[in-house]
Amino acid sequence: MRISVTAAVVAVALAGAVCGPARAGAPAGEIETRAGQAALERMAEGFRTPWALDFLPGGGFLVTEREGLLWRVAADGARTRIDGLPEVAAVGQGGLLDVLVPRDFPERREIVFTFATRIEGGGTGTAVASARLAEGAERLTDLRVLFEMEPGGRTGRHYGSRLVEAPDGTLFFTIGDRGERPSAQDLSMHNGSVLRIARDGSVPADNPLVGHDDALPEIWSWGHRNPQGLALDAEGRLWLHEHGARGGDEINRVERGVNYGWPVISYGTHYSGAKIGEGTAKPGMAQPKFYWDPSIAPSGMAIYSGALWPEWKGHIFAGSLNSDFIAQVGGDPLREIDRLAGPATGRVRDVAEGPQGALWFISEAEGAIYRMTPAR
Repeated sequence: MRISVTAAVVAVALAGAVCGPARAGAPAGEIETRAGQAALERMAEGFRTPWALDFLPGGGFLVTEREGLLWRVAADGARTRIDGLPEVAAVGQGGLLDVLVPRDFPERREIVFTFATRIEGGGTGTAVASARLAEGAERLTDLRVLFEMEPGGRTGRHYGSRLVEAPDGTLFFTIGDRGERPSAQDLSMHNGSVLRIARDGSVPADNPLVGHDDALPEIWSWGHRNPQGLALDAEGRLWLHEHGARGGDEINRVERGVNYGWPVISYGTHYSGAKIGEGTAKPGMAQPKFYWDPSIAPSGMAIYSGALWPEWKGHIFAGSLNSDFIAQVGGDPLREIDRLAGPATGRVRDVAEGPQGALWFISEAEGAIYRMTPAR
């Protein structure tokens, strides 16, 4: 759903499955932006490695922890651990990762999430599952695994795993190259790609590689290194950002059946300083709309509506895992406009916009969830 709640919630202790409400939205100071001062509220804290959040209708939100925990934080501040998850492989960068509250949640009570799982034949890989979260329930039911990548990877790196619901109700999600660079150009593997499936796990007939020999039909685009941000703009166009190696973090507008070049082309270098692939461009491979050099290790992505900051309409916000800020990118062509930084912006893992236009973000360094609004 990726929209915010109207009632503030607060941090509560991790111990116990259910914690009682406390005071709402603890003030956490201000942060300077080019649009003026913004106020921060600490909405929840005490998480070990929070990875993603999404918002429930009527107030409250869900938070994943990479180690394999799912939490619901209610509008009154009560926090509940939700059981009934599948077995999660918390290996390296893998674990319980993104979570999505679809638009039809009020009717179906179904959530969708990504996680690392052990793959038959060896290794681990990204999977997508759905399950029902009944009103007031503390356990998921009707669990269905919709997708598992082929084949599993032997490294603990580059699971990707960001997830969005398309306007037609299908699901887009990302998988990184799993640290096996050539696999991102191999269409017989899911590595290094954006994938699209229906809500029941089936493959839509209009996916670009349906019917192609030696190509997996879930693939929508390929040639990606490790996409950890995925979002739709107001026109319904899909965007992502992905980690480069040493330099070359990219923002791409994702189009059907397009090759984005990794590891044949890149604006970065290997960590050793050695050249990557064949250079920065090659016919048949798309160019990024923007790239960072040096890398910021982007994670989480929101394309802002303009609700509270009209001048930010259409701007991309992405957290930085290595430099402790939120990057603001906008304009045509895209450029970095600002870096929102303060004591709360340590290893920003996820960024999302709420129903009232507030920007929410996860500080992995603090194990906390923050809400940002214009200062009064």
